[in-house]
Amino acid sequence: MTFLAHRERRGGRAEESRAAKAFTLIELLVVIAVITILAALLLPMVSKSKERGRSTACLSNLRQIGISLQLYVQDHDNKLPIMYDALISTNATPPTNSFATIDQVLSNYLGSARILRCPSDRKDLFIETKSSYSWNYLINGQDADRLSMMGTDYDPHQIPLVFDKEDFHARVGPGRGVNFLYADGHIKNLLAIEGTK
Repeated sequence: MTFLAHRERRGGRAEESRAAKAFTLIELLVVIAVITILAALLLPMVSKSKERGRSTACLSNLRQIGISLQLYVQDHDNKLPIMYDALISTNATPPTNSFATIDQVLSNYLGSARILRCPSDRKDLFIETKSSYSWNYLINGQDADRLSMMGTDYDPHQIPLVFDKEDFHARVGPGRGVNFLYADGHIKNLLAIEGTK
């Protein structure tokens, strides 16, 4: 065997071993397809996890609003504030500017106005109305220990005071889109108005 033939034979074996180690185009496409399917399956779970985090931050905001309301009540003879939600901006002139809103009434009690912004507020309600949260105006000015709505008396743990203006957290699950702060200071992701006193 000549030197050249021996070299060609060794080179052929090297090419064969390299070819055996390499992926074919079809194998590569199958791997990419499997990775794409797995990513598509995981993406909703990652999105749901992110929304749970934002919902938790929103609950923290509501807890701080609750502390602010407790301070307000202590300073005002155990009476809840009288305030209303700001209207969403329109081109029309508002009928009156005399209604106090949550950002105005609690401005001295909130550490920052940013507490009134829900992290999941994608509709910019905070920018338009100065709050992502609604106030239960049915309890305006009432004694914090004796609450009634529409002529029915309730315990403070049964009445929601402040809640998300929209179902910002709908991705968390059905019926869990809105967070609520109750009159006794507890917070929930579900509305639960139980029986009366």
